[in-house]
Amino acid sequence: MEEITRSSAVTLPGGVAMPMVGFGTWRLRGTECYEAVRAALDLGYRHIDTATMYRNEEEVGRALRDSGIDRREVFLTTKLPPEAAGRERETIEQSLRALGVDHVDLWLVHWPTGSRLVPTWEEFLKARERGLTAAVGVSNYSLGQIDEVTRATGEAPAVNQIPWSPTRHDPGLLAGHRERGVAVEGYSPLKQTDLEDPTLTGIAGRHGVTVAQVVLRWHLEHGIVIIPKSANRDRIAANFDLFGFALDGDEVERIDALAAR
Repeated sequence: MEEITRSSAVTLPGGVAMPMVGFGTWRLRGTECYEAVRAALDLGYRHIDTATMYRNEEEVGRALRDSGIDRREVFLTTKLPPEAAGRERETIEQSLRALGVDHVDLWLVHWPTGSRLVPTWEEFLKARERGLTAAVGVSNYSLGQIDEVTRATGEAPAVNQIPWSPTRHDPGLLAGHRERGVAVEGYSPLKQTDLEDPTLTGIAGRHGVTVAQVVLRWHLEHGIVIIPKSANRDRIAANFDLFGFALDGDEVERIDALAAR
């Protein structure tokens, strides 16, 4: 595996480069969201994840504009809420207006859309063709649902954003995505993780980092894109400070084994 650095990215179809570490904005609203996104951008993040459902696209867009960073340098993701199935084009256009941009880099179906699973995916491919998004993907989909939309359209989602953490680690599921050419983006990377677990604290002590940093780095060692969220500038900085150490194979395996407990 290539060395993981601040500029490491996963290449999506069409040559779209998705930075492996992004900043998540779930539950961040108003001024808190704006200030957190500004902090993340100031600290070096170049991948911001939002969603229509989060109701913070306007603040995210304003923070991006006020940062002074060239729009082309920031990978921007938003998501379609399932209740907007059937209104895909209208919804992405509303998101673009709220964000103040002419396109996003990745548009995800936030949750499976039931009977509209295939029609929604077809609309996503059309949105990409129109230049409203550079890449399209899904979130919270099973491999079976991915296969269904792929069979119907001949094109697999570029990304599946799903919950991932040491206790949720599933090598078979990860391999299934790779076999299909679908990048895994993990959310809630610290959820259900015992930050006092002796395996994790021992590894953290060995590297002189926090347990949270060990868990985030473990995701990267598996090639999983991460989008940790915080409103605290120090934690936002720590969540991006993952490149001064690496986990060896034994350490990765010991963390993998936490899922079996």
